[in-house]
Amino acid sequence: MKKNVLVGQSGGPTAVINASLYGVITESIRHGEQIGTVYGMENGIEGFLADHVLDLSETLSKEELEILKLTPAAYLGSCRFKLPEDLSSEVYPTLFRKFEALNIGYFFYIGGNDSMDTVSKLSRYAAGINSPIRVIGIPKTIDNDLVMTDHTPGFGSAAKYVASMVREIVLDATVYQQKSVTIVELMGRHAGWLTAASVLARKHENDNPLLIYLPESAFSLEQFSRDLEQAFRKNTNVVVCVSEGLSDASGRFICEYTAEAQVDTFGHKMLTGCGKILENFVRQQFKVKVRSVELNVCQRCSGMIVSAADIAEAAMAGAAGVAEALKGTTGKMIAFVREPGDDYRLSCSTVDVNQVCNQEKTFPKEWITDGGTNIGKEFFDYALPIIKGEPERKMKDGLPVYLYRK
Repeated sequence: MKKNVLVGQSGGPTAVINASLYGVITESIRHGEQIGTVYGMENGIEGFLADHVLDLSETLSKEELEILKLTPAAYLGSCRFKLPEDLSSEVYPTLFRKFEALNIGYFFYIGGNDSMDTVSKLSRYAAGINSPIRVIGIPKTIDNDLVMTDHTPGFGSAAKYVASMVREIVLDATVYQQKSVTIVELMGRHAGWLTAASVLARKHENDNPLLIYLPESAFSLEQFSRDLEQAFRKNTNVVVCVSEGLSDASGRFICEYTAEAQVDTFGHKMLTGCGKILENFVRQQFKVKVRSVELNVCQRCSGMIVSAADIAEAAMAGAAGVAEALKGTTGKMIAFVREPGDDYRLSCSTVDVNQVCNQEKTFPKEWITDGGTNIGKEFFDYALPIIKGEPERKMKDGLPVYLYRK
């Protein structure tokens, strides 16, 4: 008897999360002898609890699926909903009754660390009641902080966007001959992968950004002042890239120097504003022209600066999830394995989702150089292959065509 698919998206969106959704849908359709309907959860598990479900098999044409693959953000909508730690909570039997009503045999959740927590809980509950439902996590995060995978879908495009925008900021910052400092604040709570990508904007020695600070290294305003003095000896105009999660040696976030950060439903501090704090510090200390720039959500939702490699890999991850579920795999996350050798080659494997959720892969400290202000060449070897290529996209009236729900 055919079983149906249920797929959802969760957490912060990316430029390629819909490519993973595309992979799940198209691979499910390809196995029509085993899979019936592909259902989509509107706004993740939270929307599903409210019975918000779409029939993706009926609503999306082949042409629309191709557009979906190149559409940024989360087509199904997202959520930040934390399932109870206690598996005896009534929410679990409620969910599985709803699964049974839709004849769900395969559950796919596309997301980051907190989404893998949901996959872990559902798969453990399913095992406890001997449910045949296969539960698979499809990785997604621009932060690139999921453990046990070479990298995550979404990071390549976000890194490409950061490098491109920082390069343009560098060009703009060097227009005038007066001394200036431009501070670019980038996403990254505890992992500095995305901020590290700003180093890819450099074109020659002593080029900007001259200073790059990641959350993996303790930040000091006094040392920052000394670093700026050194940087001014190299260039009249200094561009500084910082992670939003910069903290001092005591662990206090720089953004908390003026106000307490808010907390989201998973208990994570919602960080913003360290760039503005550093801007005010530089203005007071150096009396030069200074501005701070926060790229904000554009880092995760830009559809015009995406990596073709990232799109292909995101779709591959979604398809691999379906293939694994059909083999009987459950309680796993799809992971990327970089093959050894000079040529970039990638394959998919599975890892125990219980070893992934609530863990964090930080930027390697041995790749951080020059006293915490620079990035080593190892990162270039790591990042350049996954930001390459530009997709062919459909345009209309000079603008990209994206898929959206009315």
